[in-house]
Amino acid sequence: MPNEHKEGTQGLPEFLVEAEALLAKSEECLSHLQLISNDSDAIDCMLSTLLKLANKADALALETISEFSLHIHGLLNHAQHHHMALHEQALGALKDCFSLLAWQLELIDPKTGQLGLDDSEQISLIEALAFQVGQSRFQPAVHSKPLTLVTFSERQA
Repeated sequence: MPNEHKEGTQGLPEFLVEAEALLAKSEECLSHLQLISNDSDAIDCMLSTLLKLANKADALALETISEFSLHIHGLLNHAQHHHMALHEQALGALKDCFSLLAWQLELIDPKTGQLGLDDSEQISLIEALAFQVGQSRFQPAVHSKPLTLVTFSERQA
């Protein structure tokens, strides 16, 4: 079965390049929001790029990245639909989430797809963002899974 594992990780280098581009686009939108608060086009752009990132990460069994992206997406979507202002503290919390995502992308082993981190920092940042966008308690989306690490080999099994 080594060939199956190799095929499963074959798209990882391309994913990492695309993920960095998607994250950079989200960060550009965030910078735009810092200049023009609550610009719906910038928020829509972030929502779109986060969803693309989550879907691409999920396709490669990178659940840590996928779930984190989906949680951020869900909170932004909630804020947008409830016409909540993304004030300076909310944008700061969002920036912290993007910084952790960037760091996690750098730490993914390009050969194995493993990311050997616990989810405590993700949970802390998601809770901070949830608080800033008016959700007093972080509640994962109904269909979301807990933030956990699953390696390529576990996903392929």
